[in-house]
Formats: sequence, structure tokens, C-alpha cells
Amino acid sequence: MWRRRWRDGRGTLVVGAGVCLPLEVAASYRARTRGLLGRDSVAGALLLTPASGVHTFRMRMPIDVAYLDRRLTVLAVRTMVPGRLGLPRVRARHVLEAEAGAMGRWGVRVGERVEVRVGGASGG
Repeated sequence: MWRRRWRDGRGTLVVGAGVCLPLEVAASYRARTRGLLGRDSVAGALLLTPASGVHTFRMRMPIDVAYLDRRLTVLAVRTMVPGRLGLPRVRARHVLEAEAGAMGRWGVRVGERVEVRVGGASGG
């Protein structure tokens, strides 16, 4: 099976029937470790890959977290306040983070498949 090689960078997150949002991809250890730490807001979403769990220690804001499998299908969506440790999801390969409330507005729900476009190509 072909496996995508993710790299740090920017792209577009496509949810449902054409909701397109700015996306940051954090694929390196350094970028995943930094994540949303020290930020007061995020434009769009952040994709951590590979990842199966997150924490919100030293975060300044509550966040929505969507756990994605290898095909970018949503396994779970949670809102996390600062100072918490999220339990890892066994089948999760990626974690999508955004400001609290954003996932609901965008229609990110369990079973929904999202698309990642980086450099003009679709991911998955």
C-alpha cells in the first residue's frame, strides 16, 4: 500500500462538500512538539502527523481535536481545555487541531472523511 510522505508546510483542509480552510502541517518531530504552544489563536487548522494523541499543557486556549485514521476519516472529536492530557487513540495516525468550536462549525464529525491538499495535490 502506498504511504504518503508528509512534510512541514501549509496547505488546505477540505471538509464535507467544499468547506476549504487554511492548514498547517506539522510532520517533523520539532514541528509536532511545538504544535499550537504559545499561540493565542490559529487561522484554520493544524495537522499533526504522525500522531495518535495530544496534550494541552502550556496552551493558552481551549482547542478542538479530531483524531484521524490513515485514510483521514474522523475517529473522534474532543474539545480540550489547557492543562490536559488526551488519551491516545489506537487507530489514529493523524491529529487535527483547531480553536475550540471550530470543528462543529466546519462539520467535522465522526465518520466524516477530510481531504488535505498540499502543494496542489490531495493527501491521504
